Amino acid sequence: MNHRMQLSAAGVVAVLIAGGVGYFLGHRQSIRAGDQQVASTERRILYWHDPMVPSARFDKPGKSPYMDMQLVPVYADEAERGGVHINPNVTQSLGIRLRKVEKRAVSSRFDAVGSVAFDEGLLTVVQARVNGYITRLYVKAPLERVKRGQPLAEILSPEWLAAQQDYLALLDATSPSVQPIREAARQRLAVLGVPQATIQGLERDRRPDATTTLVAPIDGVVTELAVREGTAFVAGGPLFRINGLATVWVNAQIPEAQVSSVGDSAAVEARATAWPGTIFKGRIGTLLPDVNSQTRTATARVVIDNPERRLLPGMFASLSFAAAGSEPQLVVPSEAVIVTGERSVVVVVREDGAFDVVPVQVGAERDGVSTILTGLEEGQSTVLSGQFLIDSEASLQATVDRLSQAPAADEVQKDKASPEARP
Repeated sequence: MNHRMQLSAAGVVAVLIAGGVGYFLGHRQSIRAGDQQVASTERRILYWHDPMVPSARFDKPGKSPYMDMQLVPVYADEAERGGVHINPNVTQSLGIRLRKVEKRAVSSRFDAVGSVAFDEGLLTVVQARVNGYITRLYVKAPLERVKRGQPLAEILSPEWLAAQQDYLALLDATSPSVQPIREAARQRLAVLGVPQATIQGLERDRRPDATTTLVAPIDGVVTELAVREGTAFVAGGPLFRINGLATVWVNAQIPEAQVSSVGDSAAVEARATAWPGTIFKGRIGTLLPDVNSQTRTATARVVIDNPERRLLPGMFASLSFAAAGSEPQLVVPSEAVIVTGERSVVVVVREDGAFDVVPVQVGAERDGVSTILTGLEEGQSTVLSGQFLIDSEASLQATVDRLSQAPAADEVQKDKASPEARP
């Protein structure tokens, strides 16, 4: 009797224990399902994105096409907030400086190098129009500097002497019919190339000169000396070549990509190592219609003012070109742009105080200012200092989000593998 009662009591206890375990397990599953349902309700995924390129959105998870990282989900509650939020006290302690995006015309410039050469427009050739001889040579070596009116050589020409004698015979004639002949004789002297000083001396002294002195027509350098003392010359042959130095040419090599930026008569500044600290003003004379097939450069002929004759042919000069004027563009200080090698971003401030990392396309950069082609709008506030910390914060938040999803995935795997989850 007692033995039967003990068995009955044990059976009741076993039933109660089994029922309690079943209730506990069922309640646990219901709680877990309820938590997942609440979590799925509160944490609804809107899309996936790469935190480093937040403007690109994807409708399913996977690997980012931009960076070597997995896409991060953006939940509905995160989308409402968005951006990177930093405590105002921390923002002040970091010394974050802001600057608004402006729209203005940027005078872009680019640099090039070239070599100084004679301005061929200032070349003067002293040429013989008659046959003759050099009786005396005053300039005896090439590249000598000469002044305007300085004697170059004394020549003896029978044709010049005969023309002077004919004109001299008509100078004292008083008949009206002789006047046209006299004018023709004087004109003949000019055509033969007799210097005006020689003609005036003939009219003054009433005697011809057997030799005539040739003088320099301009200030410059004798670049070619074709005669020597005592040699003969023929009509049409050059005697001297004189190049002026009031202006010089600098033949600069312009990259093909910059050809469109070179305007006609654009201003140019030149600097030479021989004259440190001196800036020579000039302008583009012409852009030669030829592109080097090896270097892909075109030659710009730059005319540089050289009033003190400091620049000499053969010197190297660095040139700064002012590119042709352009329409106003969006600009930001160059320090606001973060360049990582794969992208360029700018940290902007939203109206609610949050920070966004915005990818941008950067144009030309000059004098600490960069033009922005895409990504920003006029009036936006950009961060000039501390933007690297903000960009790192954005990346850190993305990493935390990915890490926070890993335990949930592990929990699901454990639930699937646990005996309690098996039927």
